[in-house]
Amino acid sequence: QNKQMLAMCVNQIGKSTAGAYITACHLTGKYPEWYTGHRFTKPIYCWAAGVSNDTTRDIIQTELFGLAESEEDWGTGMVPKEDIKEFTRRRGATGNTFDSVLVQHYNEKGEPDGLSRIGFKSYEMGEEKFYGRPVDWIWMDEQPPSNIYTQCITRTVATKGYTMMTFTPEDGVTPVVHQFMHDRKPGQYLLQASWDDAPHLDEATKEQLLAQYPP
Repeated sequence: QNKQMLAMCVNQIGKSTAGAYITACHLTGKYPEWYTGHRFTKPIYCWAAGVSNDTTRDIIQTELFGLAESEEDWGTGMVPKEDIKEFTRRRGATGNTFDSVLVQHYNEKGEPDGLSRIGFKSYEMGEEKFYGRPVDWIWMDEQPPSNIYTQCITRTVATKGYTMMTFTPEDGVTPVVHQFMHDRKPGQYLLQASWDDAPHLDEATKEQLLAQYPP
């Protein structure tokens, strides 16, 4: 059973969307029939973290719940609108940034059995903000610093929980990237995908994207 997962993919391939989808499945307990991974059978406590408060709001929060500033778009993310039960805004931070959201969870029979909670964090908060209670599931979108990654692993020990990272290795072969590429341990899983794996990108788009990146 893989406890630590990394989807290390090229830009514009949809890795954040995939991360939001599986996180929404865990929050709600609504899994597709084809899903063969771990299934949480009770409400969970989880974290989602990005580089900054702004990117956490604009990418992670929006992928999960839709645009908070728009009544029409709120509830258009991966978590169904009817399952969003309560949220708290982060005071003194960027507008429409949530501290946490409560989500309806369902058992294997499709019956409501409690509320899952997702808390939002950012790497810019610093390592100390990743201390605290045990966590069932942690999704890190974009590459985390090694010390924060270590804290996230620590938070899942008591729960026998899971971590997932979705990022493009724009910082090169960091210790985290090196471990998953060249020194994977039992329980670690690496998924890689390139533009050739993205049927929504045509050749002209790939050439334009490639031209923007240094070797």
